[in-house]
Amino acid sequence: MVATMTDTLHYQAGFGSELQTEALPGALPAHNSPQHCPYGLYAEQISGTAFTAPRHQNRRSWLYRIRPSVGQPCAEPYAQPRFTASLRPDTPPEPMRWDPPLIPATPVDFVDGLVTVAGNGSATLQHGFAIHWYACNQSMSERVFCNADAEMLIVPQHGALRVVTELGLLEVAPQEIVVIPRGIRFLLELTEDTARGYVCENFGAPFRLPDLGVIGANGLAAARDFLYPVAWFEDRTAPIQLITRYLGQLWQGVLQRSPFDVVAWHGNHAPYKYDLRRFNTLGSVSFDHPDPSIFLVLQAPSDTPGVDQIDFVVFPPRALVAQDTFRPPWFHRNVASEFMGLIHGRYDAKASGFVPGGASLHPCMTGHGPDAATVERALQADTHQTDYLTDTMAFMFETRLPMLLTDHALNGPQRQRNYLDCWADVRSRFAGPTHPQG
Repeated sequence: MVATMTDTLHYQAGFGSELQTEALPGALPAHNSPQHCPYGLYAEQISGTAFTAPRHQNRRSWLYRIRPSVGQPCAEPYAQPRFTASLRPDTPPEPMRWDPPLIPATPVDFVDGLVTVAGNGSATLQHGFAIHWYACNQSMSERVFCNADAEMLIVPQHGALRVVTELGLLEVAPQEIVVIPRGIRFLLELTEDTARGYVCENFGAPFRLPDLGVIGANGLAAARDFLYPVAWFEDRTAPIQLITRYLGQLWQGVLQRSPFDVVAWHGNHAPYKYDLRRFNTLGSVSFDHPDPSIFLVLQAPSDTPGVDQIDFVVFPPRALVAQDTFRPPWFHRNVASEFMGLIHGRYDAKASGFVPGGASLHPCMTGHGPDAATVERALQADTHQTDYLTDTMAFMFETRLPMLLTDHALNGPQRQRNYLDCWADVRSRFAGPTHPQG
């Protein structure tokens, strides 16, 4: 049966490293696919990139399992209309903000609790992304999920989760993230009564750590802080529902045995977790305001050098020391579209309205920045004193692609129709000469 919350979890560290682990001694064979595997296991490779991808970019793992994952049942459509690929091409170029989704009043698990907010691109063409909320009040029971379209980055905001995967077990709490690679079967168990958070589906190249360039060898997210599961298995023959995301649709079938029967594995195509509080934040120690790219945790590169398909950026607790500088995020417009979420506390650019579990969207070339109250406070601040931001944890999905919204995001009750009012009192401070009109 599926692991209980009292089981002890162990992890192995190192982002993208070639890892190996076995739940039974000697279960890993000396060669990838021997004629006879130890314990009568079957060898099965799962590849997350093309076979011929460069060695440093290649993602694949060899699994040694009790039964191979062949004989997948005939698929029938699974109805979950809120988890959708239907996006509005008439999305307006307007800043928007949303309240958190409500926890369901009836029993709902992770799959049925997904609600699509935004996206662009195509799962069919393996390009682009989709962003969702999840809100649920029960564990996935006798059902597993497999995303054949995308890698999934899950950001819990409320309620810890236990993630049961083919390659082992992970526990993830708010202010941590978990990434499930494309094609890995998993289920989510709640460790509390309710859970809520955000999900990013990445249809393109897998997330990776950014290069550090002139930063040097250290800074931002460290590879050793990314944790991977050790092998764990169950040998159970009982019907279990398999829900598959494929070509933007959901499909269902019934497996006659548990998919969590991998006794050993080695490779680097595997789920992992990361504690956002371990991010090594950089910033100016003299003057001026660095670009938000210094907060980059993970990037999914595009075909254009230096331009990512989607970035995952975090704004953690930090100290602001730059003098004679407007310290909050400055007013700006840029080519990227920015979807922000708040995990904990408050965000330093907004005095009110942006609450944990909520979200905002600032589309491509649409002006945005701190609200009027934050501007007033920042202009009066003594910048010769350090400003400690302690009660905060925000994040951003940033992309070069315009974000198309769902009808639910545009017209649902969570949308704050008065969001633009937060800038209404940003007044003119012009003190130059007045030129007559005409």
